Amino acid sequence: MTEEGGVPTGPVAPGDFRVSDVDRARAAALLEEAVGQGMITLAEFEERAGIAMAARVRRELESVLADLPVGEAAAVEEAPLELSAGMGEVKRTGRWVVPRRITARCSMGNVKLDFTEADCRHSEVGLEVHCGWGTVTVIVPKGWTVLTESISVGSGDFVNKATGPGSHGKPVLRVSGKVTAGTIKLKHPRR
Repeated sequence: MTEEGGVPTGPVAPGDFRVSDVDRARAAALLEEAVGQGMITLAEFEERAGIAMAARVRRELESVLADLPVGEAAAVEEAPLELSAGMGEVKRTGRWVVPRRITARCSMGNVKLDFTEADCRHSEVGLEVHCGWGTVTVIVPKGWTVLTESISVGSGDFVNKATGPGSHGKPVLRVSGKVTAGTIKLKHPRR
């Protein structure tokens, strides 16, 4: 959301983060490399480089690199998503863009992270969870692979019901973190 003058008035999606001259130059260098390796033609390079040099936000740069093998690995570094709930509630649901790294923290509140309608362009996403006395609920679409790594549990609970088989081409969600006295739940959406 923006007011008059282009000043953001609400949360800004990662694809709408502004890019710098360094980001534009990095994208142009990747496009030059793609021409050199025969991945795109000179005409495609000229068109894409023009878009890259005029890009104002991350989404515009990602679009010119999306179909190149170097695109995901070398695209503009995106900021991790940080969700933090003290005694309240934080939700990321509906349509949203999934970054490569997410951190969810709650003291005595609740965090809900629903990937069901999210746009995930990464083959792998890292989710780090720190749960005190509250609850962190993560809803993962069927077909995603969920790998739980380095989970520490005090007197709380860690429940993983998102154990269905992963599908080829679907994202891998790597979950790590710590629960003190609360609950971390991983599950598939209800049908």
